Amino acid sequence: MEAKAFAADKFKALTKSTQDFFDSLIHGPPKPPPRRNNPIAILKRLQREAFSDLMKLRDRQDKVEKIVSLYGTSGGKGSPFQEANTLIGGEFDHLAALSFMHNDDESHQESEALSQAGILTGIKSRFSVETTVRENDTLVAEFVAREKHKNDLSDLSECSLSLAKVAYTANVSDWLSAIAIPVGAQCRDVAVLTHPSHQGKGLTHFSSFGPPLLNERNGSAIGLMVKKSNVVASLAQFVSGQVGSSRVGRCFSTFGQVVCQLPARTKLSLLGLHQVPKLSSEHVNHAASNFGLGDLIQHLSPETTVEAYTPPLGTSSQENVSTGPTGSIALMLESEIDEITKIGGWIEMKQSNPKNLEWAVTVSDDSEDSFGWGVSLNGGLGVEGPQSWNHFQVESYLKLNLGKRLSVKPGITTHLVDGKPRMTALMLRSNWFL
Repeated sequence: MEAKAFAADKFKALTKSTQDFFDSLIHGPPKPPPRRNNPIAILKRLQREAFSDLMKLRDRQDKVEKIVSLYGTSGGKGSPFQEANTLIGGEFDHLAALSFMHNDDESHQESEALSQAGILTGIKSRFSVETTVRENDTLVAEFVAREKHKNDLSDLSECSLSLAKVAYTANVSDWLSAIAIPVGAQCRDVAVLTHPSHQGKGLTHFSSFGPPLLNERNGSAIGLMVKKSNVVASLAQFVSGQVGSSRVGRCFSTFGQVVCQLPARTKLSLLGLHQVPKLSSEHVNHAASNFGLGDLIQHLSPETTVEAYTPPLGTSSQENVSTGPTGSIALMLESEIDEITKIGGWIEMKQSNPKNLEWAVTVSDDSEDSFGWGVSLNGGLGVEGPQSWNHFQVESYLKLNLGKRLSVKPGITTHLVDGKPRMTALMLRSNWFL
């Protein structure tokens, strides 16, 4: 029985194989059943798609490299990938004052009293163009215009835009830099200042620009600045034309400053300015005076008094020329109470005379928020011949920020001479930065 069953199975198998053979000859080989969610097939498909995307990216990269190499061979001129290296900025400054003289006899001297209090009313505009040279160096040209008073408050003159300063700064290394200023040099241009911009202005000259020696205009200058750890030193040499009533000459000035960084975000600065006039024995020929280029441009510029220091009470405003060496020395202290509140003070001794002093102490909150404030106390002692004098001034203001570029500062200042009130002024300063 087993032999019969085995023979029957063999016969069935032979019959099925013979049928499959003829079916393959007639209908072709049988198709394999579809394979669903086969991971190997999925990986192969993703590999083909990824390879195709990589080839497309490679082609695009080759095109970009050809464009970059094309602009690189032409010196980078006009390259769409080159960053802008020229900055243009501007500032409009308007200061108005309503003064009240405490002495009726001095009502005709209102303009003089404003000047002695450091109040320079009018509209001033300043534009600067800064260009990067050789990656680390900068070239700056500054243009200014000012509407200023002449003899009295009703006499105004409008000044057109003029070149006020040209400066080239070379950053030799991280610790050494050099500056050359052929036109419009001031000591503050080569000094180390915490806030070199004009955005920290108060209402008067005393609370805006620091010691008066920083605002001395000295024609042309060349200077060096060295940084080492917590100490920064600056040294500069100035030369300017000087004209008197009958003689013409040059004035050579040397400026130096040492700044020390103290703990608690405090800086101590020692500044000095030494001036040596060199006058010729020849009389001045106003028709053909021999000035340098810097002095000529500065002489023609109407902005020679935009930030020039106003002579204090007791000094003569007439044009005269010192015949001997003169000098000033100043000490500055600046400290940050917090991120927005700052306190600073300075004292300056003129002509190496301890009886000729000026000083100021200022506390300010120059926040960029909607509200700020400032308080300043300043004064001075002076001697002119047999007469001596002293003055004291109190200034306070509020700062209203109308956006990031416009600020308005209403305030009040009182000026005292020899302990007696001389003038009180209501002031309004507005600054608009471009």
